[in-house]
Amino acid sequence: MFPRFNSAGLAGSPLLLGAALLLASPVLAQNQPGVPASAQAIGLASDSLTLGGTVQAVLDANPGVTNLTELANAASSRLNQSQAGFLPQITGTATYTRLDPVSKVAFGNDVLSFVPNNNFDAHLTAQYELLDFGKRSATTNLSRSQVQTAQDNIVVARRDLAFNAAQVYYNILFARESIRVQDEQIASLVAHRNEMQKRVEAGVSTKFDVTTTDVRITQAQNTKLDLQNQLRNQQVQLARLLHKPQQADVPVKGHLEYQPQPVNLEAELAKAAQNRPEVKLSKDAEATAELQSKLIERSNMPSLGVGAQMGGKNGYILPNVAITDIRFNTVGVAQLSVPIYDGGKNRKQRVEAVANYRSAVARTQDTQEQIRADVRQAANNMEFSQARYDNALQQVAQATDALTRAKGRYRYGVGQNLDVLDAETQLAQSRLARAQAMYNYTLGQYQLRRATGEQIWQ
Repeated sequence: MFPRFNSAGLAGSPLLLGAALLLASPVLAQNQPGVPASAQAIGLASDSLTLGGTVQAVLDANPGVTNLTELANAASSRLNQSQAGFLPQITGTATYTRLDPVSKVAFGNDVLSFVPNNNFDAHLTAQYELLDFGKRSATTNLSRSQVQTAQDNIVVARRDLAFNAAQVYYNILFARESIRVQDEQIASLVAHRNEMQKRVEAGVSTKFDVTTTDVRITQAQNTKLDLQNQLRNQQVQLARLLHKPQQADVPVKGHLEYQPQPVNLEAELAKAAQNRPEVKLSKDAEATAELQSKLIERSNMPSLGVGAQMGGKNGYILPNVAITDIRFNTVGVAQLSVPIYDGGKNRKQRVEAVANYRSAVARTQDTQEQIRADVRQAANNMEFSQARYDNALQQVAQATDALTRAKGRYRYGVGQNLDVLDAETQLAQSRLARAQAMYNYTLGQYQLRRATGEQIWQ
């Protein structure tokens, strides 16, 4: 399997020929000029995806981002609901009631009814909480903090998904590069075998040397088959990220590049402390815990509300007015609610809120320490990968020279075929070591960008 790219560091592997199975591929690919970004993102404007197009296509296709976006929309709706509490509430009510029998009193020839048989009542009611000692404001502030948390969760999810897509993209490209190295080794071994076959036919060499070379060719071909399998699996993984399971071979483009950059550790640490979304999330948690505590403190405060009602109804006993006549009426009310005893519930809620706040503060401190460690690890990975790359260049040059000398010695009959085969293997290993160093350094660059909170999809 390929090494995982995470904030804890880069996976290492021995520089053996089989180590190609553990490598992933770095690329600093650029978008194609003259092609719209949206078209590149879905791979319609060309036969392959760039790094930027791959990342954007994965972000657009992933339902997890959509899920978090909808949760953020729900949080925004709750904020709007809490803000609606600052406005008066108006309701309309219409009621019909039939009473049988009704109370009646006879006065001479007349009969007085205390209520009519058919009762009608229609009115509008307006209610407004005039004073709540900050409870509505605290609820609104808490909802606003929850909206910010939901939005920061989207940033974290997009960041992680973008780096996951970039890693799979690199894996595909490096598998191709590893296959190219194997092809070069196989071609060189085949050419050497053909030369030996001529020497056997000329009677200056033995069949044993040809057979030994055939064994090395077969081993190199087996390694190539393993690499091709790894390449296909990574293409399947990219198709899954793109939610195209029916398309296992997603075409991508790019090539390995080594572009060293200076690193100012203190500047990167300051950037990470300011931009990392984890810091923002931990600060959000602190703010939410503090606002929750304030809301609990105010939930046990009195509240003063006023209301008014106007409408029309019948059933009035008034001079010169029939009891069935509908009359206009108004009602005004003021209500003061004072909590007296809640069994200690509010006090216990305050204790819980304070504990949650202290927990959020401690989590923020731990997050900041982890972020500083992430930045330092990324910088270390880049530094040592750069040193390994310089060593790998020397190894390639030395292995190339050794192979040339081994072939020359064998050609003039003063060397052995095994020396040539070993030199071929050493050259392939050194080329893979160079590719490994390029991969590690490039991933170190992206690890540093991730550690400092940079958004690579922008």
